[in-house]
Amino acid sequence: MMDMVEIMNVVDITVVEIFLASVLLGMVTGVLAGLFGIGGGLVIVPVLVILFSAHGFSADVVMIMAVASSLAAIILTAISSVTAHHRLGSLLWAKVFSLTPGIMIGAAAGAVLAKQISADTLRLILVAFLLYVGVQMALQIKPKEGNAKQSKVLDALVGVVIGLVSAIVGIGGGTLTVPYVVHGRHLMRQAVAVASACGLPIAVVGTVSYVLLGWHDARLPEWSLGYVYLPAFLGVSVSSIFTAPIGAKLAHKLPAATLKRYFSLLLFIMAAKLLWH
Repeated sequence: MMDMVEIMNVVDITVVEIFLASVLLGMVTGVLAGLFGIGGGLVIVPVLVILFSAHGFSADVVMIMAVASSLAAIILTAISSVTAHHRLGSLLWAKVFSLTPGIMIGAAAGAVLAKQISADTLRLILVAFLLYVGVQMALQIKPKEGNAKQSKVLDALVGVVIGLVSAIVGIGGGTLTVPYVVHGRHLMRQAVAVASACGLPIAVVGTVSYVLLGWHDARLPEWSLGYVYLPAFLGVSVSSIFTAPIGAKLAHKLPAATLKRYFSLLLFIMAAKLLWH
């Protein structure tokens, strides 16, 4: 049996530190996801960018690694969420299947586009998205119910946009999917269920795309699978699954409106941090 010193010699200290930090990050994002009904990518990506940069990863790949690792971490959370919504009977599978083809195409295209643009441009896109969601939460802006008739063609086109944006910024797409579904004569709980289901193909296709696109990138550190950094992916995935139910329970006990304003402040701070660097 190896003692702790021998283990640390085998496994780089950077790997251990990032894994442990990612476990903590997953615990926090799991609670936030359950509390506010949002995907963890909004928090995971900025924190991983800071974490990877602090450990000396190449500045050219830090952003894309954070996005790819976030999408990979969302896979298990999405599966758990889809199962829960299906059991509750609120999942409109017809709508999910109508949106999914476009979402898959958009997610693959988003990954390709993310690799083509510069790290600074990718960072500014993420900053803009953080500010967009932050303003929505600060002002308590809710999706407006509508009576729009949404055809399969429209679903496919909107799906492409949802998948594209989500794959570029490393999120499950709920902030984009929910308003669209609500506008199409569906209840909020149904829209949230559809968004959670659509987050799975976004995460799977986005992850596979980033793995393939980064397969031969010499700038990547050890323990990378393409652009997915495995210690971060494993740390966030394992812990977030266990803490999401805690956030869901807290949502019924804590003042959601006030907490959303505090969370929006956190998004603004992370956007400023990314912009500063």
